[in-house]
Amino acid sequence: MLSCVCVLLLAASALSLLDEAALDAQWEEWKSTHSREYNGLDEEWIRRTIWQKNARMIEAHNMEAALGMHSYELAMNHLGDMTSEEVVEKMTGLQIPLNSVRNFSMTLDHKVSKLPKFVDYRKKGMVTPVKDQGSCGSCWAFSSAGALEGQLAKTTGQLTDLSPQNLVDCVKENDGCGGGYMTNAFKYVQENGGIDSEAAYPYVGQDEQCRYNSTGMAAQCKGYQEVPEGDEHALAVALFKVGPVSVGIDATQTTFQFYHRGVYYDSNCNKDDINHAVLAVGYGVNTKGKKYWIVKNSWSESWGNKGYILMARNRGNLCGIANLASYPIM
Repeated sequence: MLSCVCVLLLAASALSLLDEAALDAQWEEWKSTHSREYNGLDEEWIRRTIWQKNARMIEAHNMEAALGMHSYELAMNHLGDMTSEEVVEKMTGLQIPLNSVRNFSMTLDHKVSKLPKFVDYRKKGMVTPVKDQGSCGSCWAFSSAGALEGQLAKTTGQLTDLSPQNLVDCVKENDGCGGGYMTNAFKYVQENGGIDSEAAYPYVGQDEQCRYNSTGMAAQCKGYQEVPEGDEHALAVALFKVGPVSVGIDATQTTFQFYHRGVYYDSNCNKDDINHAVLAVGYGVNTKGKKYWIVKNSWSESWGNKGYILMARNRGNLCGIANLASYPIM
């Protein structure tokens, strides 16, 4: 029976995927939707080839998902004409400082065994709308700003968009659009005396001169804490007791690039090669018993499920999500 299903699946896939006329129409629609224009036919041919390879991979994956082989679905998005290598080069940017020493002197009781089944800070007014970092390796700045926004909302009751551009331009220990690390950003806010609001210091997606002005300051912090490396339970406790937490993950998989919905689990995701900073804003379990982290990305609402992904929880520290977790103290 299984072999019969596989044969039927391959046959249906071949018929669908080899329909060049349909692909032509989809390509033209995709270009129009995402306002793509290319410099000549050669560049368009290259981008069309990449897009078509991605489209076929997405369709094949979703056919397998329909048979229960995967716990999540993929969908074409605005990254369709990019390879996974290009996405990592242009849209990640987490850089771990050389010889960094992580601070594990936790103030939380991470031996807590009884945690609620669901935590979602979006429902508690502690998470701002999803942003788009563009082709700037500033994921670290968006992750840091998100964690600061959560603590600001928790301590003051006011949800305010803070300025990733302030961090990109002014955190000298980081490299702006060339990449950076979240705890360096928290340390900057502490030593600088604050961070400006997004309204006072708008995002432009490129490196500029530092323009911080205390008149636009919207939040301060007095330090940061780091979650014990690789400890998913400690990460859950930090989320429950503190709020949104900055985390790092491996974002090199094509399945991550085109995630759409469901609980993401890709065994190829490397927990030892972390390159992208995101924001954990909660956790939960679905109706099939699959536990997940709720993760906010900074690749716009066109990516994932309106900018979010549910990543498998307690499955071997998937993508290294608990390796570089930290949060500011206010």
